[in-house]
Amino acid sequence: METQLSQLQQSNAAKLDEMRQTVDEKLQATLQARLGESFKQVAERLEQVHKGLGEMNTLAQGVGDLKHLLTNVKTRGMFGEAQLASLLEQVLTPEQYAVQVATRPGDKNRVDFAIRLPGRSDSGLPVWLPIDAKFPNEDYERLLEAQGRADPVQAELCAKALETRIKLEAKSIAEKYLEPPHTTDFAVMFLPTEGLYAEVLRRPGLMETLQRDHRVTLAGPTNLMAMLNALQMGFRTLALEKRSSEVWQVLGAVKTEFGKFGDVLDKVRNQTQTVLNTLDQAQTRSNVMNRALRQVDALPESETQALLPGSEH
Repeated sequence: METQLSQLQQSNAAKLDEMRQTVDEKLQATLQARLGESFKQVAERLEQVHKGLGEMNTLAQGVGDLKHLLTNVKTRGMFGEAQLASLLEQVLTPEQYAVQVATRPGDKNRVDFAIRLPGRSDSGLPVWLPIDAKFPNEDYERLLEAQGRADPVQAELCAKALETRIKLEAKSIAEKYLEPPHTTDFAVMFLPTEGLYAEVLRRPGLMETLQRDHRVTLAGPTNLMAMLNALQMGFRTLALEKRSSEVWQVLGAVKTEFGKFGDVLDKVRNQTQTVLNTLDQAQTRSNVMNRALRQVDALPESETQALLPGSEH
């Protein structure tokens, strides 16, 4: 019995060692597979993060390039003019506005764009509505930096500087481009970004001051589009009125011609009535002759041809 128990213990120990080894191998293989898969996923995520950082770096570099580009006054002006030109092209036809227009007779100053309004004079010359693009980017950037630092004092100073700049630009527009009756009695200052337009509108009484003192109204991209659509509807109304006037003139001419046509019809009717009366008289005479010849015997056809050659039809 002791020998059998010893053998059984040894056999159990061997089987336990075998089972332990098998379990260890399987656990190690599973752990390595799971760890390998996890590290692979982590590596992929890190690669995506690295790629995203590269894209962000490229984007930041592009923003820096754009900022550097807009620091150039001439380039910034071209940006505002290009955006203004795009809005005008979307709404108006090429005949309804012009580029680089000398709105004041004998003056060399030329406004960026001017809308051609119908003139009231007999000469047919148009009345121009000047629209000039302005982009005071430096003052606006200083204001944004002060707001980003949560510095209310500096932000107010920058906002006042921006307000002063806008007033100077409005005064310049009024002096260079307004000349009623060759132009409208007001001009439009276009601010190419909604953020800049919103900051200018936040200044208390600035819009009213510009309209009262300089006859200049402000416009951002959105409300300029609304203004242009309203003008386009006005142009269509004027075109309809012009067309209706032309149609009315044509109807008047047709009425005159129709009166003449009535006179001609009366003459034709009178002439026709005369012909009918003549025919009636001929018919009456024919009836009288038929009654007078009723007692006369008709001759044979051969004798008729002999007496009246060529009477056969």
